[in-house]
Amino acid sequence: MNEGRPTKAKWWSRPRPRGTGADIAPAHPTEPDSTYPTVLAESAQSGPSPAAPEARTQPGTAREDDTGGDHELDRPPGVPGPAEEGAPAGGAHLAGAVPAQGGAPFDVLPRLPGPSGSPNPAAPMPQPLAAPAVSPAPAESAVPDPWQNYDPWAAAPGALRQPGALQRYGALQQYGPLQQNGVAVPTASERRRRARKALVLGAVALTLVSGGVGGAVGAYLERNGGLTDIELPQAAKEAPGRAPDSVAGIAAHALPSVVTLHVHGSEEDGTGTGFVLDGEGHILTNNHVIRPAGAGGTISVTFSGGQTAKAEVVGHDSGYDLAVVKVSGVHGLAPMPLGNSDSVQVGDPVVAIGAPFDLADTVTSGIISAKDRPITAGGETGDGTDVSYVDALQTDAPINPGNSGGPLLDSRARVIGINSAIRSADGGSDQGTGQAGSIGLGFAIPVNQAKRVAEELINTGRATHPVIGVTLDMNYAGDGARVGTKAAGGGPPVTTGGPGAKAGIKPGDVITEVDGGRVHSGEELIVRTRAHRPGDRLRLTVRRGGTRKTVTLVLGSANGD
Repeated sequence: MNEGRPTKAKWWSRPRPRGTGADIAPAHPTEPDSTYPTVLAESAQSGPSPAAPEARTQPGTAREDDTGGDHELDRPPGVPGPAEEGAPAGGAHLAGAVPAQGGAPFDVLPRLPGPSGSPNPAAPMPQPLAAPAVSPAPAESAVPDPWQNYDPWAAAPGALRQPGALQRYGALQQYGPLQQNGVAVPTASERRRRARKALVLGAVALTLVSGGVGGAVGAYLERNGGLTDIELPQAAKEAPGRAPDSVAGIAAHALPSVVTLHVHGSEEDGTGTGFVLDGEGHILTNNHVIRPAGAGGTISVTFSGGQTAKAEVVGHDSGYDLAVVKVSGVHGLAPMPLGNSDSVQVGDPVVAIGAPFDLADTVTSGIISAKDRPITAGGETGDGTDVSYVDALQTDAPINPGNSGGPLLDSRARVIGINSAIRSADGGSDQGTGQAGSIGLGFAIPVNQAKRVAEELINTGRATHPVIGVTLDMNYAGDGARVGTKAAGGGPPVTTGGPGAKAGIKPGDVITEVDGGRVHSGEELIVRTRAHRPGDRLRLTVRRGGTRKTVTLVLGSANGD
């Protein structure tokens, strides 16, 4: 099969040169051949055919004289012409044809000459045939046929049929020029060009379609892992933005301000959380987070973006469990906005951020479970110098070791507390560390208290504590806070000239209420007192013997450690 070339078709009939209707005759025969008898005839019509071009005269071929005479064949020597055979005037007709003048038809197969030039006895002589009666056409035949205009094979109007045209090898007799009623018939070269163009366009179209289908199938298979793999439905990708008051919105706003602290000391290491207070690099955290550093340890601060810086301690206070450190050379700090803890209500949603078990930037959420919850934390030193007293916010947001010092945020991403302590179930601890996990009881220092202490630590390096000026009996098991009968070191239990002495408090008195709120222990009285500032006025209910009395005093100030 030829690549890129149209297949050539072969004509089943032998081609003939275009002429007056005579086929090409064989060359001058030397011997007659009965297999291919020569049919000799002359046209009875005089005058040249209008459509016949001038043909070259070859032996044995039809020729036309220049004067418009009859067509005749060049005959081999010894072959008689029509006049010699006694043919009628006007020329011989085809076998079975009707003469133009009504003469009888006859066989036009002549005897071919033999080798000596005499007629071949084996070839039969033409015999006259019975002529059918020919009647003149009726007058109605002059009426033109209305369907002739629609017959593509009909002769042109007024054209004469020309019987007697020479034929050879069964060529069709022509009765007039053909009519063509359609478009021009393309030549063989035009058909080949059209076929070639169609093949090229088909190949291009097939290539494009195949490439597109193949690419689509390949992409599908690459994306989905094959035609037989299971593809599960999935939601479309959503915009990253979230509502500002949602947990995600709060976290996105607050995380750039939260840091993770790694503390290395001579005896122990610690991890905690803090947050940026201002653009100068001050960071607030818990005192127990930075305590392992001691005097010669180091503190490293890592921001949420991964940047790390060294930090120095600005000030700390164990009684409030708060500390401030500072980083230098860090630009683009994002201070955390501070809220107001006095506006917090039980049930408000909150978000806690920290590094529990050194998992930085961990976000948890919950609500405010309670307010003014008196707690104490620390006491590991045994002398009570590390004990902190906090009038705390209670939350069920999960808080674990490492969350200490991190912010507790309201729905507007403002700090309302500093996560400091948790209550754990008995025996519950994290495997391998000995540290307890969260059971939903977390406590945070109210931001109003933390703000005052942080400002004092930044400005003076120390924090002041509000005091009543009495020594409490911490072993008293009854309800309320009892004033001791003697002070440590042998001094008076009620400080001379102090706020308590001025208000008339005596040793052994039991304080049962502060500003109308019940007090059940000495720790609670300390917590309630430290929730205020020095100089604030308090109203106390005192039970002395079987009587109760209410006193008012102005809180004094003492330096913290």
